[in-house]
Amino acid sequence: MNNRFLPSYCKETTNQLMEAIGIREIGELFSDLPKNTPSDIPVPSSKSLTELEVRRRAEKVLSRNRTIKELTSFLGAGAWPHYVPAAVDAIASRGEFLTSYTPYQPEISQGILQTLFEYQSMIGELLNMDVANSSMYDWASSLGEAARMASRITQRNEIVVPHYMDPKKKMVLGAYTEPAGIKILEFCQEQSTGQIVLEDLKNKISNSTAALYVEDPSYLGFVLDSCDAASQLAHDNGALFIMGVDPTSLGILKPPGDFDADIAIGEGQPLGNYLNSGGPLLGIFACKNNENFVRQMPGRIVGMTSTQKGVDRAFCLILQTREQHVRRQKATSNICSNEALCAIRSAIYMALLGPDGFRKMGEEIASKTHYAITAISKIKGVSAPLFKSSHFKEFTVNFDQTKHVREVNRRLLENGIIGGYPLTSDFIELGQTALYCVTELTTLEEIDKLKENLENVVR
Repeated sequence: MNNRFLPSYCKETTNQLMEAIGIREIGELFSDLPKNTPSDIPVPSSKSLTELEVRRRAEKVLSRNRTIKELTSFLGAGAWPHYVPAAVDAIASRGEFLTSYTPYQPEISQGILQTLFEYQSMIGELLNMDVANSSMYDWASSLGEAARMASRITQRNEIVVPHYMDPKKKMVLGAYTEPAGIKILEFCQEQSTGQIVLEDLKNKISNSTAALYVEDPSYLGFVLDSCDAASQLAHDNGALFIMGVDPTSLGILKPPGDFDADIAIGEGQPLGNYLNSGGPLLGIFACKNNENFVRQMPGRIVGMTSTQKGVDRAFCLILQTREQHVRRQKATSNICSNEALCAIRSAIYMALLGPDGFRKMGEEIASKTHYAITAISKIKGVSAPLFKSSHFKEFTVNFDQTKHVREVNRRLLENGIIGGYPLTSDFIELGQTALYCVTELTTLEEIDKLKENLENVVR
């Protein structure tokens, strides 16, 4: 490693540090990297650059990117383009929120604590759940934490999940459950409709099952019609019922609380957060008002109390004995302080929309989903959707009789359209299928343009 590129390099200080930690040269710090990883990073210029020069160089590199501002996108599969009101940016960028970090001192953190309390309250109302935390990293990590929480509560070591779920989410779930000795089982779903095969589910749930997990709408966009039966099956066998949801659907679909869910999770990115090149995202997490549940729930919880004289209401973090700064490796909570700003953005967004706004957004997305499915299904040699069920936001499009999915996407991109997410390696039984997405940002003209281009591609 070329030491002259280290910041504030001082040979004497460096030698003292290396001696203290027992190494002979700086390169040993990177000994765990693969052997073919270069240790010397080439520097494009021998002279230092001014701020203006750096900005120009960065803008030149970034200008190579093509984003949804220039392209029409039908790509979803876990992160979705939604409208973010200008007020969200304006309020969230205030210094009180943008620079706030860990609110351990409530006497100087009332602003951010109240905002996170409002976030929890609105998430609880949206999901019809009793208690919500102040956010997780994303939907996948929420699922992993929910599985571990269910195992601690039930003292069981299996979780049953859908076949048609995001494989990347399942990988994250495995990373959380494997160290805890929790086994993952899959229940079958009808290939024609995507609906739960209840007989198979009955066989998968046993006295070892800590929790049953379902998603509604599913990863592939279809809406389940047997969540009540699944919930009943789980509870009859002493297991918890975990439900994953897309919050933008809850203006028109029943929330997890209506299905007697014990734990509800989801992705909060659509609630006032941009795509952000794939991150950060925002994990939603809520549970029933059961003391054992709340004690085992991960994440921060903000509570409302009053000042000592009872004159003013006040906010503070509660049940901190669950958290890492108190219990260290024995903690049941991942505190996720770096997610606070994403949660604040969601709180602002939910407050702006209100119940009517969520209902109107849900209706518009559902309407455009139906319009897109109807239009694409008329293309000769194309099937949309594969599953004969109601869909919300996302739906499958099959090209078995025409082209390979990646060829379709390449041709679409040449005409300024980002196609659907290829499912060919995730679900081999679905053949040449892609997952398409529409939101309230998608116009009918864009859907018509997609249909026209697909007709030309598969002709």
